[in-house]
Amino acid sequence: MTSPVKGPASYFPAIEKKYGRPVAEWKDLVRASELTKHMELVAWLKAEHGLGHGHANALVAHTLAEDSGK
Repeated sequence: MTSPVKGPASYFPAIEKKYGRPVAEWKDLVRASELTKHMELVAWLKAEHGLGHGHANALVAHTLAEDSGK
């Protein structure tokens, strides 16, 4: 039996359903941005792509953690 997904990744199914793009595309956008700070990236996703705060925060947190090897 698999354990339920926790943390930022728990938002991923809802993000894909609501915004119609796979999480990998959102992560690519975050990585391609010239911004580097967490809250700057969150604000950018909200302003430029219409994501809600929780969804933007989850994407940024997961992407930055992944890239830092944590």
